Amino acid sequence: MSTPYDIPEVLDRREGPYGEVVLRRHGGLLQIIANGCFLMDTSDGRSERLLVDAALASLDASDTRAGHGPRPDPRVLIGGLGVGFSLAHAAAAPRWGRITVVEREPAVIEWHRAGPLAEFSARALADPRAEIVEADLVAYVHETSDTFDALCLDIDNGPDWTVTEGNDGLYSAAGLQDCARVLTPGGVLAVWSARPSADFEETLRNAGFQQVRTEEIPVARGVPDVVHLAVRPG
Repeated sequence: MSTPYDIPEVLDRREGPYGEVVLRRHGGLLQIIANGCFLMDTSDGRSERLLVDAALASLDASDTRAGHGPRPDPRVLIGGLGVGFSLAHAAAAPRWGRITVVEREPAVIEWHRAGPLAEFSARALADPRAEIVEADLVAYVHETSDTFDALCLDIDNGPDWTVTEGNDGLYSAAGLQDCARVLTPGGVLAVWSARPSADFEETLRNAGFQQVRTEEIPVARGVPDVVHLAVRPG
């Protein structure tokens, strides 16, 4: 017998600067859809938490290799607000200093500030360390004069599976040079992906990053999600 939860309920649908974005409820889950492409939902958050934890662990390891202790109050840039799991997890960790989230969709920001997604991020958004910047991440890392100790990027389904064509540039040699420019020496780049990408690992190395590795995130079925990790030389 069918139930009302078999059909997703659209809570909001908007035409944003980069196409259509939809927030819908499917059973007990909230889902974000961009231009018909499923981005993420509130089912787990394990991937988003690992993205932040892996970046911090790699940053500490990088500092240890450089011969000094963990840096105090490291600054993190989170690319993509999504359903708020990465932001909330970073804000729950006292180690992080400034937490900057770059999100290009005004609707997503509003859903967090005054909509259904507030339950996942309200406490984090009230944290004085946290700020949301409404901007396209590719343009932001190209233009900003700010620097960060870690970049945690989760704006696509991976380097080989982007949401919009413009995002391709972020994973190119030029885009990775921009990422390196805004990273402090020994800083860490962490990129979430729905599947491993040997080509992206090679591009990271060719762009001058060191300690390139891929950490798997177990899933119930299919190919594991991954986090690509790389360190800017000191």
